[in-house]
Amino acid sequence: MNDKTEDRSDGLKPLDHTVRCVRADAQRNINALLQSAMTVFATSGVDAPIREIAEKAGVGVGTVYRHFPQRSDLIEAVFRQEIDACTDAAGDLAAKYEPVEALERWMQHYLDFIATKRGLAVALHSNDPAYETLPVCFVEELSPALKILLEAATGTGEVRADVEPDELLWAVASLCTAVHNGDTVHAQHIVSLLLDGLRYRANR
Repeated sequence: MNDKTEDRSDGLKPLDHTVRCVRADAQRNINALLQSAMTVFATSGVDAPIREIAEKAGVGVGTVYRHFPQRSDLIEAVFRQEIDACTDAAGDLAAKYEPVEALERWMQHYLDFIATKRGLAVALHSNDPAYETLPVCFVEELSPALKILLEAATGTGEVRADVEPDELLWAVASLCTAVHNGDTVHAQHIVSLLLDGLRYRANR
């Protein structure tokens, strides 16, 4: 009886250790894939070959599909990670700058995020069911962050108060459909004009 108890205990320890190792390895693969996909999307667009992403991450194509069965799953995972960073940036900018400047800097930050991901804006505006979760992701995560910045800016009386966060998010995303090869100079100029427009009739 005692021998069986000891054997069972001994058998559990290496199994548990193996599970932990597998999970750690899997997480490293996921992190590598997300970083690789982020880089590849910026240079080759969201329709880049999965093999290119796998090779850059140092894993097999099968590993990509094991973690991300559909291309849209990988795209969403990459952008959720960057959306989190964009959301965090809103709080950082609000703490460092005056409300209007914080809003302007965040809008340019958001522009860079969208514009350097070739094909994302098209995916967001498409009717492809594979991408239907992306717009929801943007609205749920980024809209509240922008709302805080926007309300702080309108509170100063320098920015008109009849603008919704979602309107600005989609306006910038639409502007990025014309960005080629990550060249955001023209789009940055247009966004600056958009932000100047927010001052029109402010406090009137």
